[in-house]
Amino acid sequence: MGGILDGMPSLVKIDREEIQRELDRRAPGRRADTSQRKEPDRIEILSGLSEEGLTLGSPIGFIVRNQDARSQDYGGYTNRFRPNHADFTYSAKYGIHAFAGGGRASARATVSWVAGGAFCRQWLRELGVKVEAHYIATNNVEEARNNGDSTGGLVEGLITGLPVGIGEPLFDKLHARLGMAMMSINGVKGFEYGDGFGAAEMLGSEAADFMVPGINGGVGFKSNHSGGILGGISNGMPINFRVAFKPTPTIMRPLETVDVNNEPTIINPAGRHDPCIAIRGAVVVEAMALLTIADMMRIAGYGSTYARMKDK
Repeated sequence: MGGILDGMPSLVKIDREEIQRELDRRAPGRRADTSQRKEPDRIEILSGLSEEGLTLGSPIGFIVRNQDARSQDYGGYTNRFRPNHADFTYSAKYGIHAFAGGGRASARATVSWVAGGAFCRQWLRELGVKVEAHYIATNNVEEARNNGDSTGGLVEGLITGLPVGIGEPLFDKLHARLGMAMMSINGVKGFEYGDGFGAAEMLGSEAADFMVPGINGGVGFKSNHSGGILGGISNGMPINFRVAFKPTPTIMRPLETVDVNNEPTIINPAGRHDPCIAIRGAVVVEAMALLTIADMMRIAGYGSTYARMKDK
């Protein structure tokens, strides 16, 4: 797996070991309730950094080599569509039944997103912006795994330190860009921020964030029902959001399906799959939020080379 991160400002000091620690958080085989595939996920940075670790302003290229692939685990899926996977829709669209692990629809691709987000984190930290996310257990993961089943889960995210004014009106609203990023993650079924779907059951008087004079001549808010965003633009309050993941589609029991000839058949899944993709999905949520915020900060004019050279 690999990627190219374009748009990073120049002169950002990058800690390579911190990038690796981010990948270690996402890597499989680190805890009992995740996939037992053993991938070291060592990143190799190919371009975009000086010997001193400063960004050059040019694209940052990197690669993460797969070390523990077992393609034989997927042999039982030949010419058979897996329920709740992208096999059928990809076959219908592209005319190729690609079912092996690590493909275009595989969560393995998220290793590149986590790497990209890790670079962005180090720049955003200079601006005082912090992004974090954590998994919220929703079912008994070990019980599901022992029964050959899987479970969904929730991830909560929080963005703090974002200045007022980030986000664009209409089609590049900050929450719209965040939602698009989260809904692009494999297995994500829902995104909400602030009061989210709960707002549908509230009164206007309950959901209002009344403004008060803030510190240093700014504006403060008595509450944060809006989740830090008004009109698609950040208002200076923390941005809180939640992401819902579906149960892992591969479950370890015989599954009814059809083959490429539209004939009924049974598949017996194999392989090393997460019983709950939300657990390792938390660091991916973080990465996608980091990438989105970095994009929006650049659109807002932060990180210009001239300004950074003046500051240094």
